[in-house]
Amino acid sequence: MENQASELKMLMKEHGGGKQHRPRIIAITSGKGGVGKTNISINMAIAYAQIGKKVLLIDGDFGMANVNVLLNIVPQYNLLHVVNQQKRMDEIITDTEFGIKFIAGANGFSQIANLSESELEYFIQELNTLNAFDIIIIDTAAGIANNVLQLVGAADEVFIVTTPEPTAITDAYGIIKIITTEISLHREMKLQLLVNRVHSGDEGKRIADRIINIASQFLNYKIEYLGFIYDDPAVSMSVIRQKPFMEVLPSSKPSVCIKHIVGRVEKMEFHGSEGVSGFLKKFLAKK
Repeated sequence: MENQASELKMLMKEHGGGKQHRPRIIAITSGKGGVGKTNISINMAIAYAQIGKKVLLIDGDFGMANVNVLLNIVPQYNLLHVVNQQKRMDEIITDTEFGIKFIAGANGFSQIANLSESELEYFIQELNTLNAFDIIIIDTAAGIANNVLQLVGAADEVFIVTTPEPTAITDAYGIIKIITTEISLHREMKLQLLVNRVHSGDEGKRIADRIINIASQFLNYKIEYLGFIYDDPAVSMSVIRQKPFMEVLPSSKPSVCIKHIVGRVEKMEFHGSEGVSGFLKKFLAKK
């Protein structure tokens, strides 16, 4: 792994020289499934596009294809085709009718560690084309599997989704504990909490405060509260129609919440991104 890290460093210097535009890379994750993480990822991507950002959504749940289903699209290609040098990066990017672009994940990233120098060089060259985007949102799988932690550890920012359900709260704390004890020891990480399916703003704040206080007390780690999304029939209706609620019901409570959250993120201090090459470097370092 050390040899590959050295090779990677040299290749990145070759392909990443000069000042480049670098996207903000956000991983959206959760401690358990069924909390609405993928729906939030999709609608947040659309909200960013609506304020003029060039947005790429990557399905980082390699075992499932929930993003495909919710967007009602069937991509022909995925990251594995680029890893295997069967396609170029621009050939696997799927356009959507919602102003965002999408890459299906497959199990492409997990094979990167086994690439030869020439194969890695090709992948880095293709990956660097993604620096043209302003925002890259990665919808990870739920839980604490190694591939989830690799994606989370490589992102610029991490949004953790939970709900008021006791199991979701427990599992949100569980993934925060893993991240702060295993990943953030090696670099500074910004973790932010989103509470989904609440019935009031007070409920969202109360749930967030509980998790934030426990993390502060037992992990000595500061988690930021990013906001809440209302429990609303607009969400289930949009899922059935396979159309994001930001598009079909833009004035609904969940849509307004997503817009507020994106607006808040945009106002927050951001120390800059290392771009997709930096993402790959951190991703491989976690293996």
